[in-house]
Amino acid sequence: MPQTSTFIDCIFERHAAAILEILNDAIANSTALYEYKPRTMETMKNWFAAKASGGFPVIGLESETGQLLGFASFGTFRAFPAFKYTVEHSVYVHAAARGKGVGEQLLGGIIGRAQTHGVHVLVGGIDAANAASIALHKKLGFTHSGTVTQAGFKFGRWLDLAFYQLTLATPDAPVDG
Repeated sequence: MPQTSTFIDCIFERHAAAILEILNDAIANSTALYEYKPRTMETMKNWFAAKASGGFPVIGLESETGQLLGFASFGTFRAFPAFKYTVEHSVYVHAAARGKGVGEQLLGGIIGRAQTHGVHVLVGGIDAANAASIALHKKLGFTHSGTVTQAGFKFGRWLDLAFYQLTLATPDAPVDG
């Protein structure tokens, strides 16, 4: 993988296939996603539409040759009005780019986007056995806020879901309603 990369805003037409590849690898080979079946291009169309309608960013890092190294996004944490300043984020890195700082760049980038969107709390749901993701989140200031034990079942075993949060100084003037 090339050493230099560029932040971009991901769009369906250009990035859906690469994001689909990254997600389906995570589904098939890890517990990063508690899903069993690969996603489809139709799923991606709906995913991008939901992100756009919610005003949620999808950012990526591209290599100098235009390959998507990974992506990050955030979306609704819980669909109740009082949670409007809290989002759940996700960061996924292409298998060939792991261990090269891409995840840290993406997590830092999505934190920056959260600040500009007036987010107060970012929440990450991480498989409790995913030591690399937990270490990354801690490195960028996230703290453990709880674990739901045996929340999922995949690969013939129970999975514990750990929640990590980062509380931001934003928004400047939160309001009810």
